[in-house]
Amino acid sequence: MGKWYKVSRKKRRFLLKNLGKGLLWLAAIVLLFVIIKRYVPINDTSWIYKLYDKPLLVYLIFLASEIIVGIIPPEIFMIWALKSTTAKFYVVDIILLSTISYFAGILGYFIGKWFHDSRFYTFLHGKYLYQYEKFLKRFGGFLVIVAAATPLPFSGICVLVGSVKFNFKKFLLFALVRIIRFALYGYIIWQANTI
Repeated sequence: MGKWYKVSRKKRRFLLKNLGKGLLWLAAIVLLFVIIKRYVPINDTSWIYKLYDKPLLVYLIFLASEIIVGIIPPEIFMIWALKSTTAKFYVVDIILLSTISYFAGILGYFIGKWFHDSRFYTFLHGKYLYQYEKFLKRFGGFLVIVAAATPLPFSGICVLVGSVKFNFKKFLLFALVRIIRFALYGYIIWQANTI
């Protein structure tokens, strides 16, 4: 009983620490968004308005970012989705973004599973993934939940988890937390837009 409590406590602390970082990051992005919205004049000819007319391009950029260890924070794309002036269309955009992110994680899992012996994986591991390997050893599949809910690189963690051939059904279940994150963050950003 004592050993299980210590492990659970460590997991809880790890999750809360990373959730705290995520919420601070979200608060910074939302604050910056509100300041820009109020004080920076953006006219209809700016590059941001041109992106509104090219949703497929934005979704492809998001997919590439999610596959390449989350280069661009998803919150930026959620702000882009505010182009939808109605909640219904905004929700559709958030669902699409969360689905893209979820499937990018699945792709990452298979990249790790199929290419773990390749030079590409060795490079990726040596450059980015090695720092998360200790967390994978300590927390196992729980790391997928934490990465799905926090700023830890979700796709990178998925690659690492795939490389150790973690149970795929459990992986799919744990990765669903990503969709919950998008729903909550999307709601917060939608509310910030009304300020």
